Amino acid sequence: MNQSPPDRRLARLSAAAQSWIADDPDPATAKELRRVLDELPDSADDLADRFAGRLAFGTAGLRGPVRAGPNGMNRAVVRAAAAGLCAWLDKSGAKGPVVIGYDARYGSVDFAEETARVVTGTGRRALMMPEPLPTPVLAYAVRALQAVAGVMVTASHNPPRDNGYKVYLGAELGGVEGNGAQIVSPVDTEIEAAIEAVGRLAEVPLGDAAELLDRSVVDGYLAGVAAVTDRDDPRDLDIVATPMHGVGGTTLIEALELAGFSTPTLVAEQTRPDPAFPTVAFPNPEEPGATDRLLNLARKRKADIAIALDPDADRCAVAIPHGEDWRLLRGDELGILLADHLMRRGREGTYATTIVSSSMLRALCLARDVPYEETLTGFKWIVRASRDLAFGYEEAIGYCVAPGNVRDKDGISAAVLACELAAGLKAQLSNLGERLDELADEFGVHATDQLSVRVEDLREIADAMARLRARPPATLLDEPVASVEDLLPETDAMRLRTPQARVVVRPSGTEPKLKAYLEVVEPVVGGEVGEARERATACLQALRTEVAHALGLLEGR
Repeated sequence: MNQSPPDRRLARLSAAAQSWIADDPDPATAKELRRVLDELPDSADDLADRFAGRLAFGTAGLRGPVRAGPNGMNRAVVRAAAAGLCAWLDKSGAKGPVVIGYDARYGSVDFAEETARVVTGTGRRALMMPEPLPTPVLAYAVRALQAVAGVMVTASHNPPRDNGYKVYLGAELGGVEGNGAQIVSPVDTEIEAAIEAVGRLAEVPLGDAAELLDRSVVDGYLAGVAAVTDRDDPRDLDIVATPMHGVGGTTLIEALELAGFSTPTLVAEQTRPDPAFPTVAFPNPEEPGATDRLLNLARKRKADIAIALDPDADRCAVAIPHGEDWRLLRGDELGILLADHLMRRGREGTYATTIVSSSMLRALCLARDVPYEETLTGFKWIVRASRDLAFGYEEAIGYCVAPGNVRDKDGISAAVLACELAAGLKAQLSNLGERLDELADEFGVHATDQLSVRVEDLREIADAMARLRARPPATLLDEPVASVEDLLPETDAMRLRTPQARVVVRPSGTEPKLKAYLEVVEPVVGGEVGEARERATACLQALRTEVAHALGLLEGR
C-alpha cells in the first residue's frame, strides 16, 4: 500500500530521528527526542524544525536553541563541531593548546567540557577558564596563553533558549591582526567542511577533562583593562550598572576598583547570572525596556553615569542624565566620545569603524590627521583593519579600546574608559552630553538611526534587496541620490548617499531581519546645537519612511 505524502514525510522524519538518537552521546537529549517521537503526529512540526538542517558553522560560529536534534545546540552538535575544529587545526599543522571559556547560559558548562574532551582526545592540551566569565576574558586568554585557538560557549545577547559557540584564533593561524580575534572566511567554510566529514559521534576519540586555569588569567586581563586609564586622572564618579543577568558583574566591579573608581551600585535583581533572564524580555541593552531597572536606579541615586553590559559582557551601553531624566547614548555617540578621548590623550594608530557606523569618526580623523579605516560589518573585520589599530567601534554598542589586551569588542574596558572620561569632565564641571554638543558644534550633528524589518520568510529579504538593486530611489529627503554602491561580492549590502544623508541596507547576519542604517548630517549654525538636532531628528523620521517605502516592506515586523 502506497503512503500519502504526509505519511512519507513523517516516516522520513522518524527515521532521521531514530538515527540521531542512536548516535546521540547525551541520554537527556536522546530521551527528549524520543518524547517528540511519541507525540507524533501532533509533534510533526516540532520534529520537522529540529531536522530542517544542521546548525551551520559560520564566522560567528554556531548559534541556536538548546534542544535535541541537528538544528539545535546540544552535546551531539558540539561534539561534531569540536571534532571538526580539531581536524582543521591538525590539518593546518598548528601546535599549541585550545583555551575554552563559557558563560552561564543553559548547557554552557556541559558544552565547554564536551569540547575539552574532544580536544584532549586528539592529543592537544585543553585549557578551561576557571569559572563562567565574559567573552573578552577568553579573547584575552587566547593571546596571553599563546593558544592556537579559543572556543567561547555563549549566545551573547540572544534569547534565553539559545546558546552558541564562537571560535578565535591565535597568532600562528590568525596572524598579527587576527591574534585573539574571531575567525573570518574562508576559515569558517573550511571548518564547516571538516565538521561535515565527522563520522559517527560514538567513534570520536575522547580524552581527559581540561586543565583548569587559575585566576591569574583573569588578573592579567584586569591589569590590561586598568592600564587603559591614567591613574592620575579624576576618579570621583557615582556609577550604577547592570550585568543583565549575565557573567560580567563581578569582572566589571573588579576592573573599576582596580582602575581606582569606587564600587559601582548594581541593579540588585539583575546581579547574579541567571540563564532565564527573568526581568528582561530580551537580554540586549539596546532593546526597549531592557534598561528600565538600570535607569530607575540611576534616577534614585542621582548617579553620574549608568552602564549596561550584555550577558557575555562584550557589549556596553552607557546612559547619561538628560535634563530631568536619563537617556541611553547611541552606539555611535559613545564611539565618538571614546575615540575623541583617546585622540586627545595622544593615543596613536589607526581608528576604525564599519560601513554602517556614523561617518563622524572619518570627519574626526581627517580634522586631526589621524589614520582612519572603514571595514565591513563585524568586529572580526574591525580588529583586522590595521596592525597599529588604536581604537575600533561599531554602532551596535561594541568597542575595542585596548587592542593590545583584547582583539575583539570588550564591554568591560569600554565601560572603564567611559567612566574615566565622565569623571574627568565632571571635574571640569562638564559632562558627556556637553562634550557631545561641543563635537557637534565642530563637526555638525551626525544623527543616526536604524530601520529593522523582521520577516518570517527569508525570501522576502532577498526580494527586497533585488528591488532596491533594480530600482534604487532617485531622491532622498528631496535631494538627488548622488551615489548608489552595490557592495557585492564583498558583502550583501547597498549604500546610497545624498549631500545630507547616507543609507546602508543589508540583511542581518544573525537574525531574520533586513536592516537599513540611516544617517543625516545637519550643520550647526551660530552654535545652536539644539536647533540642529531638532532638524536632524525630523529629517531622520522622513528618511525612515522613504527607505521603508523603497524596500517595499512594512517597518517593525
